[in-house]
Amino acid sequence: MRFSVSAMQPKLTHLGSSHLVPSVQELAKEPLSTVPSRYVHYKDFELEKLHSACKNWGFFQIIHHGVSPSLVEKVKTGIQEFFNLPMEEKKKFWQQTGDVEGFGQAFVVSEEQKLNSADMFYLITLPDHMRKPHLFPQLPLPFQSYSAELKNLAIKILDFIAESLKMDGNDMKELFEEGLQTMRMNYYPPCPQPDFVTGINPHSDAVGLTILLQVNEMEGLQIRKDGTWIPVKALPNAFIVNIGDILEIMTNEIYQSIEHRATVNSEKERLSVSHFLQP
Repeated sequence: MRFSVSAMQPKLTHLGSSHLVPSVQELAKEPLSTVPSRYVHYKDFELEKLHSACKNWGFFQIIHHGVSPSLVEKVKTGIQEFFNLPMEEKKKFWQQTGDVEGFGQAFVVSEEQKLNSADMFYLITLPDHMRKPHLFPQLPLPFQSYSAELKNLAIKILDFIAESLKMDGNDMKELFEEGLQTMRMNYYPPCPQPDFVTGINPHSDAVGLTILLQVNEMEGLQIRKDGTWIPVKALPNAFIVNIGDILEIMTNEIYQSIEHRATVNSEKERLSVSHFLQP
């Protein structure tokens, strides 16, 4: 079989030009262990994954996040040490009447209410002027550094979210840069009847963005997808991130704020720490 263009030449028009580049067929013959950087579209690929996760799941995990591993380990140790304190010491951080900040439980509104099998320590970390003097300043320095690192990470994530939505990143940054940041440390003790007890009731987060760190190896976070509760297995050295109600509204429900819950187990305590960011 022969190919000829001679009969078509009078009809040809100028279609533009292209720089000469190596033949990928020839490149593939070489013993390469990695793809040449010019061919790799890292950011576009990662943005597509982010967009898909936020749209279909409302949850994703982030690795290579830039938060110091040594700082993360210090925070994990600090959380374990706090919950191991004698009760008399923890009472110094006890919630005050009419205030959810401090050590205790959240959203208990009646004496008849069924309780969650969890202790928590909840506090405002930013802006500075909203911090309770008897709470945040009393925390060890790693917590204060960690809070600042998580704020920076949240802003970076929001910038990527804006880019994945073709939004102006500055608009997103201006909305959240001076916003409210809170932290909640969670302790779930082992329970002899885990099927009859809840760590945290099913809910969605009434914030913009949540970043969760699994403190020990025990799992318990579950998300509701198509009517089924699906357990989330934390990746090593990763943060679990989820879209909150505010971002769902901001994106006109393109991104989903998914219902989730915390379960307990009969084997061992579970600890985690969540950071919440809102305008």
